Amino acid sequence: MLGLWLFIAYISLNFLLFISMVFLERKKLSTVISWTTILTILPYFGFVLYLVFGSGLSIRVRRMITRHKLYESGYDEAINDYLMSDNQIWNEFKDDASLVSCAYKYGSVLCLNNKVKIFLWGKDKIDALITDLENAKQSINMEYYIFEDDEVGKRVMNVLVKKAREGVKVRFIYDSIGSLHAPRRFFRRLKKAGGEVAEFFPPFAHIRLINLKLNYRNHKKIVVIDGKIGYTGGINIRDDHMGKKKKLSPWRDTHVRIEGLGVYPLQNCFLNDWRYIRKEKYAPLYYIENGYFPIPDLAGNIALQVVTSGPDSPIQGIKETFIKMITNAEKEICIQTPYFIPDEAFATALRIALASGVKVKIMVPRKPDHRTVYWVTLSYLKEFVDLGVEVYLYNGFLHSKTIIVDDNKLSIGTCNLDNRSFGLNFEDTVLFYSKDLTSEYKGYYKEDEKHCLYADKAFFKRKRPLTRFLQAIFRLFSEIF
Repeated sequence: MLGLWLFIAYISLNFLLFISMVFLERKKLSTVISWTTILTILPYFGFVLYLVFGSGLSIRVRRMITRHKLYESGYDEAINDYLMSDNQIWNEFKDDASLVSCAYKYGSVLCLNNKVKIFLWGKDKIDALITDLENAKQSINMEYYIFEDDEVGKRVMNVLVKKAREGVKVRFIYDSIGSLHAPRRFFRRLKKAGGEVAEFFPPFAHIRLINLKLNYRNHKKIVVIDGKIGYTGGINIRDDHMGKKKKLSPWRDTHVRIEGLGVYPLQNCFLNDWRYIRKEKYAPLYYIENGYFPIPDLAGNIALQVVTSGPDSPIQGIKETFIKMITNAEKEICIQTPYFIPDEAFATALRIALASGVKVKIMVPRKPDHRTVYWVTLSYLKEFVDLGVEVYLYNGFLHSKTIIVDDNKLSIGTCNLDNRSFGLNFEDTVLFYSKDLTSEYKGYYKEDEKHCLYADKAFFKRKRPLTRFLQAIFRLFSEIF
């Protein structure tokens, strides 16, 4: 009798979860199918997995995030005085007007006259960042997915503590899951020095292993110093990102330092997250009046847009902007990503580009950090090799998240090419419209090719039957990785 009641409970729970996925969370059909499969083949345990990894953000959380974003007519007018106008789009970016307009519709303003420096290695980025932090006069706003209590983490934390004691306004956000291994006492040092620290999606009752939002991670890496210098990209604050973990060495990544109007949207991005976490009530104009958006030095000539996305929005802004970039391509697309698990829309865009005669290159690591995800990545890459894509396996761990399109468009950010980054994580990426910067990064890409294994059709045919079997099994669940 007990078994019957357990079976009825099992069927009822699965039915309720199905109703929730379809009508309340409005998940994609492919995601619903993946979770339904798990719930069927893993009775009871599948229900627990769904609660931890599958349930969407509640309507209450989504509304709270939206409510704390920096929207107000006076604020918007003050910011837009320094930013773009419709005439600037059409007169100066006629060839790319549709892409600029697409990103603008997703909330990304066009920022002109920026100076940009690209970093390819963790040590170079950290050295430059610490120099800028040391020179901070008013404010440091920082958020990182991973900020570890190790050699490089201590080095950066020491500077933050020092600046807080000097009276600089230091605000810091760390992701609860990404920084799981860093003890809270590590961050309390900054609090004791006068800085402010916030944990993104903190766990239930402050028990770090009990977090019902662990599937939704703030994957951003943003630093804004005095409202004038901004950093973002793939490099976290952790020793392995500096190439100190032999198993994943050399660690090749990409990060950018921005001066100019492009710092504004990075500041916006940080403050939106800060206002949500801390429930800050200041009117938006407060941040302009207190120096967080100073009139910048317009020393550069690079135009850019910062695009963000997250599970709080039904629109996957970064993914859709990437698709627009790809479908606009006329000559060449060069991609770098640690994980290549495209959904059908992204894969279709690449297939259309190939059919249109566009050359496509994809570079991924040869040394994986997550074996099962790597198997799925290779499974998708095999399909695209058959279609004519050139695939390169970097001899190390490639953590770079970049897309080059033709001769004048470059994307550098935090977003991987998989469902997690597109739909589950809070991400940012920067679109650069510049022939010089794109040419510079193309040179880096060609240099990376020299350190790669070229993966042709013969490479994939050599895979063992067991590997191909595992690839097929794990690919069934690629929508929920």
